[in-house]
Amino acid sequence: MATADGAMVVTSNPLATRAGIEVLREGGNACDAVLAAAMVQLVTEPHMTSITGGLSMMYRDAASGEATYLNGNINAPLAPLPGYGGADLYTGRGVPVPGWWPAFEAARQRWGRTGRARLMRDAIDIAREGFAVDPRLFASYSSSAGNIGIHPQGREVFWPDGYLVMPGQALRQARVARTLERLRDEGMDYYNGDFARAFSAECQRGGGVIVPEDLRAYRPMFQRPVQGTYRDRYTVIGSPAPDDGGMMLVEALNLLEHVDLARLGPASESFETLQWLIRVHNEVYYAPPRQGDLDTAPEDVALLLSKEYAARRFELMSQRDPQPAGRIMPTPGTIHISAMDRDRNVASCTHSHMAGGWENGLFAEGFQLSGGGSFFQRILPQPGARATVYLAPNIVMRGDVPVIASGSPSVSLVACVLQNLVNLMDFGMDIEASVHQPRFGARPHNPQNGWERGNILECGFSEDIQRQYLEWAGKRRLWHRLVQPWAALTGGFEAVVQDPDSGRLSACADPRRAGVAMGL
Repeated sequence: MATADGAMVVTSNPLATRAGIEVLREGGNACDAVLAAAMVQLVTEPHMTSITGGLSMMYRDAASGEATYLNGNINAPLAPLPGYGGADLYTGRGVPVPGWWPAFEAARQRWGRTGRARLMRDAIDIAREGFAVDPRLFASYSSSAGNIGIHPQGREVFWPDGYLVMPGQALRQARVARTLERLRDEGMDYYNGDFARAFSAECQRGGGVIVPEDLRAYRPMFQRPVQGTYRDRYTVIGSPAPDDGGMMLVEALNLLEHVDLARLGPASESFETLQWLIRVHNEVYYAPPRQGDLDTAPEDVALLLSKEYAARRFELMSQRDPQPAGRIMPTPGTIHISAMDRDRNVASCTHSHMAGGWENGLFAEGFQLSGGGSFFQRILPQPGARATVYLAPNIVMRGDVPVIASGSPSVSLVACVLQNLVNLMDFGMDIEASVHQPRFGARPHNPQNGWERGNILECGFSEDIQRQYLEWAGKRRLWHRLVQPWAALTGGFEAVVQDPDSGRLSACADPRRAGVAMGL
């Protein structure tokens, strides 16, 4: 755990955290820190994110007290995708229209203090000079070697001497460095020009329908966040649909208000707490995706997030056994960054290629083409419309003080954030204790049938709780599976916490990733 009085950044990669903290040291704000860190992660965590994916950020301006959500997520192509299905995810038809770079520019121009060249400097240097491969990254690209190695741009990075770059060796990405330099110098002119043409040509080579006009038509969305209260002590500010994970969090916390968690104790000590957390999570996570935000569907959103609706919903849940969960959720490769600066501006950012790494073997300008069309299976957007994704960047307030900025990657990101917020708000854990608690996640894996609906449980729980969980889920015919301790699929809670009395900041990178927290 890192602590500081001035500012704090936490990410899943040490080089990214260092880039963010150095920008803060030079006078940048929380938005600048997040953008500098995210840019480095394009280089150091290509298994988790890409400029061909999306970037979304919750930002709270300390001076005005206003929180705004920037949705820079992926779009469907302007051309229709008739007969779209799972097989398309491994072809150019599964490539979405990216929002990462337009969102980066929109955030920088609206909230940032630091110029584009400085925000991109560290990423360009690391891409050109290289960085030491960590075992987690090696495991990802070695398992995807078949898709990477069939493309010349994949081989030039990962097979520079005719064999895979090994852990501890330097991974250099000269083509990525050149692409980032052109973005730095030419901005949207290059992005909508040569980049758009190269991206579209590669997508079409893989059987897709994207054309340069798709990238030129893309627009980031600035939205009003959703809000809810929790136990009359906290205000939770979450992402609105179509990034509907923030709405899920507010719904879940409304339901949990009907459970006396303080009496039951933490989930690591109380199976009753654990099963209520699982039930509440599954109730909101496997429900139909949320449509409409506070501007397009205010009455629907207000009803869904109301205390009255939660009370009736909880009553119905209490009268029946848990049911087998609903629709299967897509699996994103994703990263989260949280930051608070000296002025207590707050940024909580999730960015991703919205798919497993290197799923389609397609590359343009040094970057893999995202397979994020997996989310088109959740809801197929209208041509040119935004995908519906369960991201959940959030800020928790105590009065007018931001006390938590958090989020998570992974298919289990809503479960991860929910469990950690409960640890912090209900049980008073510090952030280090919270991220080291065992947790449950979404969906077990069945080797015969692939991904299944349901839950996984880390083996960090006691044998007694594991036994109760297996018996409870088995009797109700719920999909369930035990997995290793600190499993990557249970998410990675990257949060900055502020003590409301002293103003002291703390953060601890989740041990399920390879990150670090740093403060000033």
